[in-house]
Amino acid sequence: QVQFVESGGGLVQPGGSLALSCKFSGNFFSIYNMAWYRQAPGKQRELVASIDINGGTDYADAVKGRLTISRSNAAKTLFLQMNSLKFEDTAVYYCNRNSATGPLFLWGQGTQVTVSS
Repeated sequence: QVQFVESGGGLVQPGGSLALSCKFSGNFFSIYNMAWYRQAPGKQRELVASIDINGGTDYADAVKGRLTISRSNAAKTLFLQMNSLKFEDTAVYYCNRNSATGPLFLWGQGTQVTVSS
C-alpha cells in the first residue's frame, strides 16, 4: 500500500525559505507523475506544482518562480524548494500523484508551513 510521509515544514518569516520532502513507501515511484498540493484554512486543497516521469514541471501561477519541485526516483522522494515565501503560502502541504493524470493515493498527514512575521 502506498503511503506518503511529508516533512520539512515550519514557521518562517515572509521572504524566507523552506525545503519540503515527501517519502514514498511503495513500489514503482518512478512511473507516477507526482505533485505537491496545499490546503489553507477554510479553503479547498489545490495543486501547486507537478512533475512528470521525465522531470517536466508545471506550477500554479501563484507560486511560479518561487517554488521548485524535483524528485529522486532512486530515493523515492519528492521535493519542494520554497523561496520568497509569502503570508498566503501558509497551508498544510501534501504530496500525491498528479490528479490530472491518474487516481490519487491515500493522503498523508501533510506538513504545516506557516509564514508569519
